[in-house]
Amino acid sequence: MVFLMRSRPATLRLFQSTRSMTTSAKVNIDHIKRVGVIGSGQMGLGIAYVAANVTQLPVVLMDISKEQTDRGIAFMNKLLEKDVAKNKITAEHANKVRELITTTNHMDGLAQTDVVIEAASENLDIKKAIFRDLDKICHAEAILATNTSSISITKIAAATSRPEKVIGMHFMNPVPVMKLVEVIPGLATDNKVLQETKALATAMGKTCTQVTDIPGFVANRLLMPYINEAFMVLEGQFATAEDIDTTMKLGTNMPMGPLVLADFIGLDTCLAIMKVLYENTGDSKYRPCVLLQKYVDAGWHGKKNGRGVYTY
Repeated sequence: MVFLMRSRPATLRLFQSTRSMTTSAKVNIDHIKRVGVIGSGQMGLGIAYVAANVTQLPVVLMDISKEQTDRGIAFMNKLLEKDVAKNKITAEHANKVRELITTTNHMDGLAQTDVVIEAASENLDIKKAIFRDLDKICHAEAILATNTSSISITKIAAATSRPEKVIGMHFMNPVPVMKLVEVIPGLATDNKVLQETKALATAMGKTCTQVTDIPGFVANRLLMPYINEAFMVLEGQFATAEDIDTTMKLGTNMPMGPLVLADFIGLDTCLAIMKVLYENTGDSKYRPCVLLQKYVDAGWHGKKNGRGVYTY
């Protein structure tokens, strides 16, 4: 998850140059007829929504909890209603999107998908178990993508018999708004899979950056130390949360400060990413602040459950 500084001319030129490089090559992805998304949290729902709304491809949303998938459909209906009210889409288009999204509570429901994007919890064991199941269920040519924000693609791919088909697609939160997708090939990822994944992300209206399979990739490798240091300042009582956020928002021309951003991402998610970074690099700058750990231990996960650094 990254909120960039508002564009200045040089930054804009660089962005346009990068965009042209990532979208210039035409790759045929007509064989991708159906997309699967695993996980009905905010990331999974955002990915499913954009896939159906922008690419007009059928989407199968999978979560083991029927309650969660039902909530997910209700959430996406609200997004569609808002987009219709803002004249971003027509009511006819919204109805078509509703028809494109189906749900399942069993992995077997993903058997006919051509691309599966996993957006489950940021936990290696959970992701490996999911990919072992996908390896058994999905057809031989299916692309198996993970939305992990920090975990090694190569490690996840090793849980399958087809690591060449596994790749990282790190979307930014909120997915319907943020334009970036980090595309991360693992050690064995086939170049055809890489190019098709980039083409799919572009078809979803995103700009791609290709990143080496390192802990945290680029976005979170840079973002998490920034958030962690903000917690250090808060823990040291050098400034209030409000003053920390106001200083960084107005002082660096960002849309929001680091602590409110952490609440938006999810404090539990931030902590999980920092732990992956610290465990895999040994660099002390990634060691999670004790205060962040305490908040998560207390169940304060941020905006998604009503309490984090701030109360919602």
